[in-house]
Amino acid sequence: MAQSARSVVGFWILAAMLLVSVASSAVPSPIYPVYAAEWHLTPLMLTGVFAIYVAGLLASLLVAGRLSDHVGRKPVLVVGGLGLALSLGLFAVADGVGALIVDRIVQGVSVGLLIGALGAALIDNSLERHPSLAGVLNGVIPPIALATGAMSSGALVQWGPAPEQLVYVLFGALLVLMVIALVVVPERVTPRAGAVRSLVPRISVPRSSRRLFRSVAGSLIASWALGGMFLSLVPSALGAVFGITNHFAAGALIAVVTGVGALTGLAIQRMDTRRAVLIGLVALVLGPIVTVAFVMAHSLPGLIVGSAVAGVGFGAGFQAPLRMLLATAAPTHRAGLLSTIYVVSYLAFGAPAVVGGLLEPSIGLVPVIAGYGAFIVLAAAVALVLQLVSQETASVEEAAAEVVERTATGSVRVVHAD
Repeated sequence: MAQSARSVVGFWILAAMLLVSVASSAVPSPIYPVYAAEWHLTPLMLTGVFAIYVAGLLASLLVAGRLSDHVGRKPVLVVGGLGLALSLGLFAVADGVGALIVDRIVQGVSVGLLIGALGAALIDNSLERHPSLAGVLNGVIPPIALATGAMSSGALVQWGPAPEQLVYVLFGALLVLMVIALVVVPERVTPRAGAVRSLVPRISVPRSSRRLFRSVAGSLIASWALGGMFLSLVPSALGAVFGITNHFAAGALIAVVTGVGALTGLAIQRMDTRRAVLIGLVALVLGPIVTVAFVMAHSLPGLIVGSAVAGVGFGAGFQAPLRMLLATAAPTHRAGLLSTIYVVSYLAFGAPAVVGGLLEPSIGLVPVIAGYGAFIVLAAAVALVLQLVSQETASVEEAAAEVVERTATGSVRVVHAD
């Protein structure tokens, strides 16, 4: 039986909502220099604002990450989407660091509600003709969204009217439209008992995914730590090291990493996923080395090259493990597993950036970037060695890669009942 038009349209509405939601989380970053100049904010204050966002997101993932497996995807998506739109409205009227802190808390909690439920809903509504596409989009959309949010924000701050309001209003309006469009999306989850118990904070990895999760955790950590370095510190080097103060340039540099990451995800979708993990880890070792070396050498073209190499690592190092993990999880465990993946990822994304922000006033930006890069290289190198020497890791990943391959070729189908 052919898949219904409603289900196909619903799939693309969910993909668009994931794009807009993650993009909105990157919107404030290019505006921080404006806030810093206008409100006399110190680097430590900005680091605190960033840390608050990550803390709110992690708390939301830990508390409500499995909620949509019990109450359904759409109720969680409506609450998260409206909460995120509210946070953007609050940003548009912010008048100081206190308002920024409140806004970032609301934004972090809302994004935490959304990303696990959206990713699981995409899998629930997989296209029958392209069953692997949902897994691919779960990996590809976040880096595309980060690039979209950073570049659109940077462009509007640099050249648009009302730089502290317009981008928030635009993204907030898009999110409200996405929430309204959810009426078209079929609900695939039958409500079941345990919703209240699911709110007890805990890491949830289904038994079928645990060995694989342990084997690829290092790749997840290294790739998202790299993302944190580029979103939090490397753009500052444009001004401090290269004298470039254009807000769009900062967004464009972020887009090099995230854009190459997204293209890498598309390029590896037919590649053996274990091989893609290894390629990602090699790039995660080389990318930070090249980036830091050219920052210290004051070479802007070299920085761009290093950013592109790092983007390969960011894409393959996250998306290949994600596809394998999703292939091992039953529908009733997808949101919980995705939330756990994002807990690990955002801890790696946020914690080193916060430490770097705390150290920057005392030791300087370039030494902090060098130390941050060394941490990423160490994490990726350890993960790469474990990948190459562990027979258990190889067997677990090869089994998962086989499942991914069967899904990609259509021999595993997703059954819908509209």
